[in-house]
Amino acid sequence: MLSEDILFLPATELSRRIRQRQVSPVELTESYLERSQKIGARLNAYATLTPDLARKQARAAEKEISAGKYRGPLHGIPYAAKDLLAVKDYPTTWGARPYKDQRFDYDATVIKKLEDAGAVLVGKAAMIELAGGLGYRYASASASGPAKNPWNEAFWTCGSSSGSAAIVGAGLATFALGTETWGSILCPSGFVGLSGLRPTFGRVSRYGAMALAYSMDHIGPMCHSADDCDLVLKIISGYDPLDAGCLAQGARYAGAAVPAKPLRVGWMVNQWKEPSPEVNKNANAAREVLQKSNLLKVSNVSLPEGPWEIAAGVIVAVEGAAAFSELIQSGKVADLNDPLGRIGGYMNEAISASDHMTAERVRRILQKKMAELFTQVDVLVAPTLPVTASRLDANLDEALTFADPIGGIGNICGLPAISVPCGFDHLGLPTGIQFIGRPLDDAQVVQAARIFQAETDWHKRHPQLA
Repeated sequence: MLSEDILFLPATELSRRIRQRQVSPVELTESYLERSQKIGARLNAYATLTPDLARKQARAAEKEISAGKYRGPLHGIPYAAKDLLAVKDYPTTWGARPYKDQRFDYDATVIKKLEDAGAVLVGKAAMIELAGGLGYRYASASASGPAKNPWNEAFWTCGSSSGSAAIVGAGLATFALGTETWGSILCPSGFVGLSGLRPTFGRVSRYGAMALAYSMDHIGPMCHSADDCDLVLKIISGYDPLDAGCLAQGARYAGAAVPAKPLRVGWMVNQWKEPSPEVNKNANAAREVLQKSNLLKVSNVSLPEGPWEIAAGVIVAVEGAAAFSELIQSGKVADLNDPLGRIGGYMNEAISASDHMTAERVRRILQKKMAELFTQVDVLVAPTLPVTASRLDANLDEALTFADPIGGIGNICGLPAISVPCGFDHLGLPTGIQFIGRPLDDAQVVQAARIFQAETDWHKRHPQLA
């Protein structure tokens, strides 16, 4: 098996080594599969491994590259996909026992795009049941069990993309696809010390993905660096007529570049009310790094005040109840792991049409207010979370009770965002900062993160796993 030093390399570096024949796609895939079999089960990281498919794709990649047919920078690169993305002939369980035998006879669009790019699928990542669409209180709200944080296995990875974070964080694949409706890419990336990108809403097709909230669901990459996020988004973005929510114009992502003039960075002073002292210390150190860059101009800004989280919560609840109406009305929600998930759908169905329409009007007001804020700055910044990872057995209603204005704002407005690591607490658990941009300004968000990572090495550190 290849060494950890190689298995934790970013996709950009592995791509270079594969093209120069220094690393074999077959050897790389076999090493990730062996590591996934040994460590993946321990971390509850996978819903399903796909070794036969991975070996077939790796052999094809190696043969093509040897013959001079190079498909691009993801050719021969192993990855994992969250288990709400359809993969033909393999289970797609949505993390929930009622769907344990569910299979589709087609691939999700993002899976097909990665296959066309020559990437190698090593497995389906474990996830919170139904991506948390009916609510949950415990990390154990998953048919695969609670995903353990590679930095300390007594702690959780966070969010519905919990398995995707465990896989990349433990070096079981080069990158993984996650999804976010409210924090499920940024939160696990923050808790596990990854670079995780939530693209502009509609930039990446959701065809073949489980629907939670039709107007807020995003698919994005979770990687070892902002450069890797940039690379993967180039491949998976683009218009798809099979997804009615996919942007017809501007969906294709061209990539980040050095800005012609310094990016105006707005440090959000009212995002977190009481961040932990260690999070605050690391965030202040990160701000100092940003302020020293000639490519950035940092100033304080405040988010607009309003019932944004409440409105976002109403929309997620109503759209989730619609998405899972058959499960709710059949009573099969009783088979979910989490006690809140078993009753949450019934509560969501009771939300009035009037409340839903009010929430949608609030969304329009908020979009205008955020457009005004982005006339002052290009990118917003704040700590990703006010705390480090919660314990596996924690009641999340108690452990993660803080308000999250930009989480609601970012998703209800479809804004692109990236979380990158910026340090550790006294337990060795990662902290992160997030960069947020206006719709379609994914490149500026990524570029700000790249500037930060060019001056730091937090993203190059990885846990030591026996």
